[in-house]
Amino acid sequence: MAYVATYAGQEPARAQVDASAGTVVIEFGAPWCPHCIGAQASLEAVLAAHADVRHLKIEDGPGRPLGRSFRVKLWPTLIVLRDGEERARAVRPTTREEIERALALAE
Repeated sequence: MAYVATYAGQEPARAQVDASAGTVVIEFGAPWCPHCIGAQASLEAVLAAHADVRHLKIEDGPGRPLGRSFRVKLWPTLIVLRDGEERARAVRPTTREEIERALALAE
């Protein structure tokens, strides 16, 4: 699956995320967040080279259970899962290299 440009209308349940097979990048953020907007070009470029990685773009905020279950505090936060297990995270990544390093830990 390629890069997802828009935030999901509804977040999946934590149990559904935990049951995911393969590598999944969950991006927590908000469409108005300048840090999130700034990270999009790097994230899109990295994911373009990883067609086997699933990308979930989740709008986060107060009272959002999925973000709270991962203890997300800053945006964007990328959580890299392999078969439902957290392998890495990148908080406010500013370079492609930061995202690549996180993905490499899931292999």
